Amino acid sequence: MPEGISRRGDAWRARYRNPETGRQHERSFDRQVDAVRWRRQQLDALDRGRWVDPEAGKVSFLAYYEAWSADQLWTANTRQAMSLAAKSTTFAEVDLRLIRPSHVEAWVKSMTVATATRRRPLAPGTIKTRFVNVRSVFRAAVRDGMIAVDPTTQVRLPRLRRREAAMEIPTPEVVRSILEAADPRFRAFVGLCAFAGLRLGETAAMQVGDVDFLRRQVHVRRQVQRLNGSFEIRLPKYNSERTVHVPDALLQMLSEHVALGLPHNWLFADVEDIPPHQNTVGHRWRTTLKRAGVTDVRMHDLRHFYASGLIASGCDVVAVQRSLGHAKPTTTLTTYAHLWPSAEDRVRDAAASLFEEVVRSHEGAVRADRA
Repeated sequence: MPEGISRRGDAWRARYRNPETGRQHERSFDRQVDAVRWRRQQLDALDRGRWVDPEAGKVSFLAYYEAWSADQLWTANTRQAMSLAAKSTTFAEVDLRLIRPSHVEAWVKSMTVATATRRRPLAPGTIKTRFVNVRSVFRAAVRDGMIAVDPTTQVRLPRLRRREAAMEIPTPEVVRSILEAADPRFRAFVGLCAFAGLRLGETAAMQVGDVDFLRRQVHVRRQVQRLNGSFEIRLPKYNSERTVHVPDALLQMLSEHVALGLPHNWLFADVEDIPPHQNTVGHRWRTTLKRAGVTDVRMHDLRHFYASGLIASGCDVVAVQRSLGHAKPTTTLTTYAHLWPSAEDRVRDAAASLFEEVVRSHEGAVRADRA
């Protein structure tokens, strides 16, 4: 009989001892082969440093998430997104140790179809965001020794559209139409998004002192985020505080906006001493688009318009990154790499310049001979 395996009535008992703790573990099986296999797997996990106490993981996914999340340093929006993802799982009440890749695959599949409570499938980007949030919970469980492996590994997600296909960049004509249709107190808001690349929340949180007319700069120091029916002022996304160098035409637009009279220190506050937020700005944006006869343009597309203009003018990755407030240059490249000229384009342009030089020198030599 194999070592560590014994017969007890109709069952086969497998046992082994953890050399670090000295504690013995055992489990019963109907078949001897299953007992042998389980014991071998446990000993192998001990040798590889991947052993997990069989008693661990006897807590539901959601219960573990709630205990773990309480210690995380998250913003309110991050906490809300993480909670939404965790509670949306189809295995929320299943013990961590029992969750398999097939559970995760079934959850992903459930998000690709409409349900009684959800009229349409979730977009691939939304599914990816929820999946990444849930994966971070499983990775924390692995670090805590609750489970041995992350069940989200190698789970396939719905295909995302290529960025160059999914990104909508409005034309200069469309942006002009929107500016012309915007009412005087909203025009500068649109201008900051289109010609300084500010996000909606960053623009909404602008104060008079953030505009340096002398140095031709705009300082991004805070953002507005709507939260549970109210709003919150916080640091810009990913701490992307920055100084944006802006054109004279935008400064003129901001100067005209200030000349209209500001009841409060916020550039775009209407009546009360509170800045606008996503809902109020969204209403004014939709009204402006309707007046301009423009459809299917998001306010965030103005940020893409700004970035594409910088790239077309020859700005390098770091310059664009700093202007947009991305945390890393890789974020800028991931988002806008398709807008930069490729190596093939540069080679072709360089060869064309050489050709032009040769032709010009030949023409000059011919004229000299004729003279």
